[in-house]
Amino acid sequence: MRFVAKLYPSVSKRSRCPIATTLDLVGDKWSLLILRDIGLFGRHRNKDFQQAGEGIPSNILANRLKSLVANGLLQKRLYQNHPPRYEYHLTAAGRDLLPVIKAMSAWAKTHVAGVEIPRFRR
Repeated sequence: MRFVAKLYPSVSKRSRCPIATTLDLVGDKWSLLILRDIGLFGRHRNKDFQQAGEGIPSNILANRLKSLVANGLLQKRLYQNHPPRYEYHLTAAGRDLLPVIKAMSAWAKTHVAGVEIPRFRR
């Protein structure tokens, strides 16, 4: 396991607690869903994220993608020059969060009525 403070020295931390620090990185309403979409459903482009069932607003999507890239969880790849368009892919740090995302899904299936686990790409 990696030590977050070394990977992300610029992250503003409210404490030295690893859970609090992780929440500082991905604890908002959308970041884990974006990581889920990329890692489990193979979505990589803005239009793919906006077509997901949760309906993320485009301005928030742009902000979260920028933050996830800046924090080393995603990498941005140019796929079209005119106009410039990008795809987003998980870094090693982003991939390391996939078991956590899957565990959250399994927990909700067990403890929250009315949820269902979608078919993952992997």
